[in-house]
Amino acid sequence: MQLLQQRTTAPSRQGLHVCNVAVPSKPPAFKAPKRSKVEIIKEKSDYLRHPLMEELVNENPHINDDAMQLMKFHGSYMQDHREKRSFGQGKFYQFMMRTRQPSGMVTNQLYLVMDELADKYGNGTLRLTTRQAYQLHGVLKHDLKTVFSTVIKNMGSTLGACGDVNRNVMGPAAPFVNKPEYALAQKCANDIADLLAPQSGAYYDVWLDGEKFVSVYKEDPKVTADRAFNGYGTNYTNSPEPIYGTQFLPRKFKVAVTVPGDNSVDIFTNDIGVVVMTDASGQLQGYNLLVGGGMGRTHRNNETFPRLADPLGYVGKDDIFHAIKAIVATQRDYGRRDDRKQARLKYLVDEWGIDKFRSVVEQYMGKRFEEFQPLPAWQFEDYLGWHEQGDGKLFYGVYVQNGRLKGDAKKALRGVIERYELAVILTANQNIILRDVQPAWRDDIQATLEAAGLTDVADLANIDRLSMACPALPLCGLAISEAERGLPDVNKRVLALLERLGLGDEPITMRMTGCPNGCARPYMAEIGYVGDGPNTYQLWLGGSPNQTRLAKVYAERVKLRDLEAALEPLLAAF
Repeated sequence: MQLLQQRTTAPSRQGLHVCNVAVPSKPPAFKAPKRSKVEIIKEKSDYLRHPLMEELVNENPHINDDAMQLMKFHGSYMQDHREKRSFGQGKFYQFMMRTRQPSGMVTNQLYLVMDELADKYGNGTLRLTTRQAYQLHGVLKHDLKTVFSTVIKNMGSTLGACGDVNRNVMGPAAPFVNKPEYALAQKCANDIADLLAPQSGAYYDVWLDGEKFVSVYKEDPKVTADRAFNGYGTNYTNSPEPIYGTQFLPRKFKVAVTVPGDNSVDIFTNDIGVVVMTDASGQLQGYNLLVGGGMGRTHRNNETFPRLADPLGYVGKDDIFHAIKAIVATQRDYGRRDDRKQARLKYLVDEWGIDKFRSVVEQYMGKRFEEFQPLPAWQFEDYLGWHEQGDGKLFYGVYVQNGRLKGDAKKALRGVIERYELAVILTANQNIILRDVQPAWRDDIQATLEAAGLTDVADLANIDRLSMACPALPLCGLAISEAERGLPDVNKRVLALLERLGLGDEPITMRMTGCPNGCARPYMAEIGYVGDGPNTYQLWLGGSPNQTRLAKVYAERVKLRDLEAALEPLLAAF
């Protein structure tokens, strides 16, 4: 490659007036570069409209493959309920809808609406995800517009919850009023979600038939201004999608924000990790940035792997949106579009190395990063149980087994949220926080929830408290093993083994997924179970309790019936 110096008339952002833009050093090839099928679908879609709009209104219970790819960007996957198939009738099609909830924040109004939609149009359950959002399973095609439009009109959104865009932005869930860094992190997460949200308007064309929906919510004017800024080649000019263009990103993109020391969001597993830095008085100073984390991999393909994010550098408080855009633009322009298994940002960082990656990002930012600032040791926080908010009110972290709210527990939770008009926060460990609780309400809330089977943290086994699983079978099309339905029994067996070995209720982080894509982040667990066939798992060991170290493969294709035989020697040595 040779470098072409391209001058810009943009104002200087620390004296960098020249951008180095990579161009081919060889003549153009006769053949166009190979692109994956999804890239063609995106290009022809008119910014995610067609053929989805046509497919949604025909009489079929499903949508075609091209529309299915576009549907992801709108926050939904088409699924086949494998256990509801009828002989000779083919697949049982239904849809999963996923919401966008930066930092897991949910208003009282939206919680009650989601609860009602689950009963009326879903399968009667609500799923809390490992990225602080909702999943609503079991929606039939003819109900999709009703469900989506209801969420939108009640101040919710599903835009960008799936697809080759920035996904839900995670943030620390604790609603501390007396710790300003937490509010700053939550605002930063919300602002980044706004910054990177698709802009073309296709979402409203599809779900509201182009209706102008007036929301009381307005994004921060700095987000709007910094999105529009195009001094260093981050934006497509005169495009409905100034950051994404017609092709959007090569693959999914994940961002998490937190405060120093709080690793409740699994910060190292994200494409971008943002750490809010304040002074002793709680005033915002700037941000540490990490890049290149990610969990997904493919069995027996060593070219795919989980990876922890690397420190990239530090930016002042006014430069965070420019830095985020520059990282996204680097992935957009240099990430692979021929092989989706190699298209995540982690592979670009791994191939280039962090120094080259930083250099290219700085060209898009027009400014050099400062040195990454020192941080305290990371701690995992789940915020279960009762806590002081710092304003005289309380918050209560409620344990939800593998994130599935159903039956009496769902009814009881709705009851107290409705009775006391509570807002809630979804956590990265698939639990839920009731916030702004008056001390006088505490006993009634706890008694109501415990009577419905929602165990208080004081009575919860550590093995359950620290575990989580993805939904897997029977709905996820990628699942080849049980996870959500299988982990509770595995927890019981491991707990019995610990007690037999004299280890009692030893806190061990265990995570289970039904495939190697890693949605429940099993590669960060002390014991990770990764589905590899019916009742068969790849066993990963060695992650750390504070989620700062990757686990390693210990055993291949362990049968569930042989679990104790595989674990007992390890736990005995421990």
